[in-house]
Amino acid sequence: MPLNKYAPQAATHRRTQSAILEGAKQLIATVGLAKMSMIEIADTSQVARATLYNHYRDKDSVLAALCDSEIRKLVVIAQSAPNPTDALEALSIQVSSDSALANMRNSDPAPLTQFLSATSHPLWNQFNDALALILGSQIVADLATRWLAGQAMAPLTPEDSRLQAELLIPRAHL
Repeated sequence: MPLNKYAPQAATHRRTQSAILEGAKQLIATVGLAKMSMIEIADTSQVARATLYNHYRDKDSVLAALCDSEIRKLVVIAQSAPNPTDALEALSIQVSSDSALANMRNSDPAPLTQFLSATSHPLWNQFNDALALILGSQIVADLATRWLAGQAMAPLTPEDSRLQAELLIPRAHL
């Protein structure tokens, strides 16, 4: 008998949530946030509408979960880097190349700007705190978080990501 008889159900729950969030991100990248509906999220995610509503009550709750998931992914990317400069470069490339952010810059700039300027939001603080641990400095994390938020609106090339990451780390420690 398995240690946790609900483990298979929990795994299915996580897979379904992941599919929903991936579907929502795909829709943001293609049709935009404003034009995305719960019906489209269910269809793109290949889950029944009832299943979608069992996981999320509305589009805002899907978006909140998606933002949380994306922040967690960014933290994992930064944690896996061998040093602070590589962490910032990897984060910069990830933010600058994100297709959902790219589409939001064009189709939904107001909600994107609103989210990026919500510096008191728990997700902003969660990311900034994780970055402070990774970079070894709260001051560097504050600068880096704002630098990365700027790239959601004005992305960098991979070359510029590296160059600016190299410039940010030593300058922040002065």
